[in-house]
Amino acid sequence: LSPLLPLVADAEMLGAPDPELAATMGFSGFGKKARTFDLEAMFEQTRRTAVERSRKVLEAREREKEDETEKEFRIPCAEPSASASSATGAGSTLTGRETASSESEDSSSEELTGPSMQSQSSAKGPAEDTDDDDEFIGPPLPPGFKDSDDDNDNDDTEEEDNNPVKKIPDSHEITLQHGTKTVSALGLDPSGARLITGGYDYDVKFWDFAGMDASLQAFRSLQPCECHQIKSLQYSSTGDVILVVSGNSQAKVLDRDGFPVMECIKGDQYIVDMTNTKGHTAMLNSGCWHPKIKEEFLTCSNDGTVRTWDVNNEKKHKSVFKPRSIQGKRVIPTTCTYSRDGKLIAAGCQDGSIQIWDRNMSVHTKFHCRQAHASGTDTSCLTFSYDGTVLASRGGDDTLKIWDIRQFKKPLNSADGLPSFFPMTDCCFSPDDKILVTGTSVKKGGGSGKLFFFYRETFQKLYEIEVTDASVVRCLWHPKLNQIMVGTGNGLAKVYYDPVKSQRGAKLCVVKTKRKERQAETLTQDYIITPHALPMFREPRQRSTRKQLEKDRLDPLKSHKPEPPVAGAGRGGRVGTHGVTLSSYIVKNIALDKTDDSNPREAILRHAKEAEENPYWVAPAYAK
Repeated sequence: LSPLLPLVADAEMLGAPDPELAATMGFSGFGKKARTFDLEAMFEQTRRTAVERSRKVLEAREREKEDETEKEFRIPCAEPSASASSATGAGSTLTGRETASSESEDSSSEELTGPSMQSQSSAKGPAEDTDDDDEFIGPPLPPGFKDSDDDNDNDDTEEEDNNPVKKIPDSHEITLQHGTKTVSALGLDPSGARLITGGYDYDVKFWDFAGMDASLQAFRSLQPCECHQIKSLQYSSTGDVILVVSGNSQAKVLDRDGFPVMECIKGDQYIVDMTNTKGHTAMLNSGCWHPKIKEEFLTCSNDGTVRTWDVNNEKKHKSVFKPRSIQGKRVIPTTCTYSRDGKLIAAGCQDGSIQIWDRNMSVHTKFHCRQAHASGTDTSCLTFSYDGTVLASRGGDDTLKIWDIRQFKKPLNSADGLPSFFPMTDCCFSPDDKILVTGTSVKKGGGSGKLFFFYRETFQKLYEIEVTDASVVRCLWHPKLNQIMVGTGNGLAKVYYDPVKSQRGAKLCVVKTKRKERQAETLTQDYIITPHALPMFREPRQRSTRKQLEKDRLDPLKSHKPEPPVAGAGRGGRVGTHGVTLSSYIVKNIALDKTDDSNPREAILRHAKEAEENPYWVAPAYAK
């Protein structure tokens, strides 16, 4: 209150003007009073806030003391004594604000109204204690409400726990048309806002769920690696950059909009020891980001190495891991991944082994299993469970296995009869870590590619989804969206979701109506503005596109429909597919249809009369 006192003094000085002073100074004629300050209200307000704050402090101290006394004595009568001691303490532990307020009250000779502070705090005490024991926040719930709601929730959760199939979000689906060739890579950013798809057609397409309408069109398409198939796409842990692994030896990093950030250096293929070359020298097989360090990523290649890289240094790898066969020879890693904490690096190799290194020690493996899958097959995917204890592997030998890396000799569970024709067929865990998902491949006309769901503990097949009449290559179950993305062998990317269990994602774009395309926009030509042109070259300014369009429609030349291209063999003087070369021009002219369908005898006799009257060729020669 000390800062307020000088203001109050000024207010008293400025308050009601002295009538004599006003008369002499000539103020009385205006009839306006100076603003008066209600000191009583001000003091009352400050006193209340001080009391409120001190009461909170006191209550906190009371609770602490009560807890201590309960621990020490455990006597029923401890509570009243504690409250009494705290009440007496209340008088002694006045804060500086309160003493100031009491002084100011004395100076302004105001009497306190209402109960004293001690009685207030003691009156509040028991109620506060009872609330504190139950730890309620907010107003109490109506009787019976809480129990019934909890029971329903418990029933639902129990039902879902007993039947994990109900957790699979597959009631609805949308289909994104990537192209016509295999979708070999899928990536979702951590927030689930954007999906990227890559395929055997070299294209990478960007899909934005929030910006897309029901027509489901990609907002960007590019070919980051010219004529190389896309093997893997992944957003970094922060979602600001994308790792692109293609069929060449240099991995690329793009930003969110597809602009290049860095490209790894190509190694020297004439150096025998792969540790001494700066980058990969053969085709890449797979790659992924470090889950914790946002600048680090991992790639594996046909040159028999697994390398880690830093986004900020494209000139050289960070470290090299060299998988070895049981004879100590070089072996090609077909897939690689980090553990969930980023401390381990795992690689599946062509000799059927799975080899795991400590990220900081690249020479010897920390764990390895030699006969994880059949030798000579491509292990297409390795993935760690969310709890980090279990590793799942998808083999080229048509199996899916699950391993505890601490006992790496034999798998915990295994499922077979899951055909896989692609070197990137993958598997993934559900967000709750209880279900394992993988896709199967089919030959053309050999039925439908399916998505299989296995229970992690028992490896019992829970569920299957018939996706399409082609292979299922990629699958991805996003933990935030609770939606399943699937890449297929016929160029589709499917998104499975449930309107109730899933969040955002595909739900955002299916509700938007398709934008109607205005025809005027598609048919008009661009108007070239040339302000400094001579009058004879200046184009008349177009007033309205629609009027111009109506005029063009009436003009027979402008609205003439062009001839459709000739399919198959040429006819009517048009060759099916001819270019602009001389030979094609000659062929075109040879093929002109010059046949005369009329009767040849009539055609000759048509000239008989004229030849008789005016002989020119034959008759004059035989005249003599």
